[in-house]
Amino acid sequence: MKMTKLEKYWILYDVGNSAFIMLVSTIIPIYFNALAQNAGISEVDYLAYWGYAVSVSTVIVALIGPVLGSIADTRGFKKPLFTVCMMVGVVGCAALAFPTSWIIFLAVFVVAKVGYNASLIFYDSMLVDVTTPERMDVVSSQGYAWGYIGSCIPFVISLVLVLQCETIGISMGTAMMIAFFLNAAWWLLVTVPLLKNYEQKNYVELPKHPVKNSFARLGRTLMDIKGQKHIFMYLLAFFFFIDGVYTIIEMATAYGSALGLDSSGLLLALLVTQLVAFPCALIFGKLSKQYETALLIKVCIAAYTGIALFAIQLDKQWEFWLLAVLVGMFQGAIQALSRSYFAKIIPADKSGEYFGIYDICGKGASFIGTTLVGLIAQLTNVANIGVAVIAVMFIIGFALFWKAAKLNRV
Repeated sequence: MKMTKLEKYWILYDVGNSAFIMLVSTIIPIYFNALAQNAGISEVDYLAYWGYAVSVSTVIVALIGPVLGSIADTRGFKKPLFTVCMMVGVVGCAALAFPTSWIIFLAVFVVAKVGYNASLIFYDSMLVDVTTPERMDVVSSQGYAWGYIGSCIPFVISLVLVLQCETIGISMGTAMMIAFFLNAAWWLLVTVPLLKNYEQKNYVELPKHPVKNSFARLGRTLMDIKGQKHIFMYLLAFFFFIDGVYTIIEMATAYGSALGLDSSGLLLALLVTQLVAFPCALIFGKLSKQYETALLIKVCIAAYTGIALFAIQLDKQWEFWLLAVLVGMFQGAIQALSRSYFAKIIPADKSGEYFGIYDICGKGASFIGTTLVGLIAQLTNVANIGVAVIAVMFIIGFALFWKAAKLNRV
């Protein structure tokens, strides 16, 4: 399927922001671990603090997301709000180069993560403006696919700088500084085409009091969702199954580090995840033309349940590599298909509002997952037990989605 220019520009934002999230999933937790160790923080506490920081960022966006999404549905508001949030993320990413204190580093990280997460509310809702309903599955899958492979470019450069800093003749701190600036620049530059060419086609007209009116519309939308069982049940299912996906993405490297696995091996394994995710996301996009989106999502949830169960007993490097490959096979597919499935069952002119609520379910779930992993790990003093909660969330999500799919055939 040939992509239009606007679809390509939309996909490019996935390429840009994925560079930041790749850092969050790989190098940043290991760098934070080094800062924490220098401050005398134990491995279990390090894992917990990292989980709490991720949780704080997701809670902030979950609280402000629906309001921002509702305001963004107003004519001419979506692009400016998207730009502001994107720039908060970009500047925050670059600013991570400076703190030497683990607490300040975490604070800056939270700001950058909030900007990243908030930008996705507007970005995801742009899908209804850049393509047609019948192309949404494929375009959404292309976004994640090219995001995975595109993020490898700045990541590989960053990885070489970090792992070979002594050979190159620079300090670890300098290598990390270059990496943060490089990824921030990459994120900004590949977003420019979308900023120049995107136009909001689905909107509500500007009222006298846009913010006040947005709260009122949001309230009406929440009431509408309660009456639309197929949307309500899907959001409930999404809340549970995406919890596991986001928690695995956020905590994988931190989990491996807490188990004492080799840092270089962890980074290379997660690079493999990106490389595997690229073709697999494209494959699932093509499969969406032959099979129901709901069926493909069920396959992904079932696969992730098995992955989570396998991760509970993980204690060897080769097992982490196997885990990385398995995650890569289904990570892009479940995210892309969940996004396009939702975009097809909601009103196009309320996409910002609905994706704001969608973001509550996704980020709220991520908050619960990362928090529970941290708490259980601290209470039991065993990192593996903390991972068990992820499998439970997938099982609940699968059962709820099965019911949601019966209510709506997409």
